[in-house]
Amino acid sequence: MFGAGLEAGPAIIAMSREVRNLAAMKLVSYASSEGPRAGVIVDGEVVDAWVALGDPARSSLREVLLEGRLEELAEAVGGGDSPEPVGPVGEVVLEAPITDPEKIICIGLNYRAHAEEFNLDIPVAPTVFAKFRNALVGTGATVELPGASEKVDFEAEVAFVIGKRAKEVTVEDALGHVAGYTLLDDLSARDLQFLTPQWMPGKVFDGSAPCGPWLVTPDEVGSHDEIDLALTLNGEEMQSSSTADLIFSVPELVSRLSHWMALEPGDIVSTGTPSGVGSGRKPRVWLGPGDRVVVSSSVIGQLETTISA
Repeated sequence: MFGAGLEAGPAIIAMSREVRNLAAMKLVSYASSEGPRAGVIVDGEVVDAWVALGDPARSSLREVLLEGRLEELAEAVGGGDSPEPVGPVGEVVLEAPITDPEKIICIGLNYRAHAEEFNLDIPVAPTVFAKFRNALVGTGATVELPGASEKVDFEAEVAFVIGKRAKEVTVEDALGHVAGYTLLDDLSARDLQFLTPQWMPGKVFDGSAPCGPWLVTPDEVGSHDEIDLALTLNGEEMQSSSTADLIFSVPELVSRLSHWMALEPGDIVSTGTPSGVGSGRKPRVWLGPGDRVVVSSSVIGQLETTISA
């Protein structure tokens, strides 16, 4: 039913490409006077996705996924007659790619090096917790630290978004349910996280899940187990790794989670953080006023967050 870590990766990739067949796209949610709207980046500019699909009264990127219209969207903007752009991507305010997910599922202790830096055993099953929509902010956002905490940490993560409903799927079929990949910074109030046996108190403060800058479709990202990521704090590199170090790979996470709950289009799954977090350093490093955190990936983009002064 489940695969054994990364060993099945190449076969899984080949099978999933036959299922997926999606054109490479960068999908966004951008701020407008009407609220967040779905967009797609075309030649460095943001084009409204629902205008391109001929239904401008609608707005949500999650609904594009829910209705399975990515292929149609790719055709609509790829023929040279896409709608007038909203503006250059650098001048448009980007929200989290999915602003209205049904679920934000986070995985803990999923990088071997991260488990080793805390002298923890490699888990036998994914460690799962949740965040909520109040945690989501887009790239360029300013996040206010919670007054109840004095020890807020950073966690660079690769996240994926479900594109097709997944219920008890096999590892071999799992990647066919992934719409794309984005970046997420799992900001964590460590002093609140360990107040109780459950981690959630330290994981759910407003703005604790910066996410973005966009959702990159799998054909543009490439292999699920070769996604690089890094995090800098005020310009100093703190984390650098790739999804090759994941204990539970993306297809294995999809399969396992789908046997525990139905995964719906637009659900965000954040795959865990590599070593180098502030709480694992000597001396420990906590976020403070004015700090600038950048999570980056050569195949996804750059997610920037500023801590409120």
